[in-house]
Amino acid sequence: MKKLSLTILVLVIAGIIISSTFFVVDETDQVVVLQFGDPVKSVTTPGLKFKIPMLQEVKYFEEQILEYDSNPKVIYTADEKNLEVNNYAQWRIKDPLLFYQSVGTMKAAQSQLDDIVYSELRAELGKYTLDEIISPTRKKIMKKVTKKSNHDSKSLGIEVVDVRIKRADLPKDNARSVYSRMNAHRKEEANRYRAEGEQQAKQIRAEAKKEKTVLLAEAKKKARQLRGQGDAQALQIYAKAYNQEPEFYRFIKTLETYRKTLNNKTTLILDSESDFLEYFNNINLNEKSIKQ
Repeated sequence: MKKLSLTILVLVIAGIIISSTFFVVDETDQVVVLQFGDPVKSVTTPGLKFKIPMLQEVKYFEEQILEYDSNPKVIYTADEKNLEVNNYAQWRIKDPLLFYQSVGTMKAAQSQLDDIVYSELRAELGKYTLDEIISPTRKKIMKKVTKKSNHDSKSLGIEVVDVRIKRADLPKDNARSVYSRMNAHRKEEANRYRAEGEQQAKQIRAEAKKEKTVLLAEAKKKARQLRGQGDAQALQIYAKAYNQEPEFYRFIKTLETYRKTLNNKTTLILDSESDFLEYFNNINLNEKSIKQ
């Protein structure tokens, strides 16, 4: 019975020693090994690891990307506007040993990181106007803030992955006046665009009118050319007909002259020997012949 109790005691002591000798590092963790409370090394690879029992202990930190939201802070823009900015940052512990030596705890790390990010954010946004900050230019600004914040955080064993503005508001006291100025500016731009559009419309109409005039002139010129060609062909036909039957041609031309000059309202006083009445000389105009 005593031997069994002794065996159990030995196994318990061995289990305690083994549990204090080995530790497990998960894929999402990284570890700082402390000896008498002082950091001596860091372990970032996952697996079963060894430490000196009773003398060393381990401190776990997350290896994955972390986030924090800051409280709203006032930032002054280049055009002297006050902005209440609420930003957030993504970061990770790059060097766990340096991290533990410089800040020690997650709370202290977030406090120092907040100061760094706010300092860089205030300095960078102060170079731009309000319109530029709320425009697509903001992406470029935030890339600069991220780069500078990451550089300043290296001494803490921290890597800043991304910094973004979560919300930016104008103080209530001057928000209305700023919005009024922005509205006036937008109206001015709209009027300018409208004036440019009207100017372009005038140019288009003037060019269309000019093109119309050119087309009409060319059409009239073409019409005159065709008319001249038609008249020339008609003269050729008339000349040919005259050469073949001169008397018949004279008769046709005389009839055309009658048609053009005589109607029911025409009164002519001519000599009976006039050439104009040549084809009337052989017509009997007495009343009897008319009745017949």
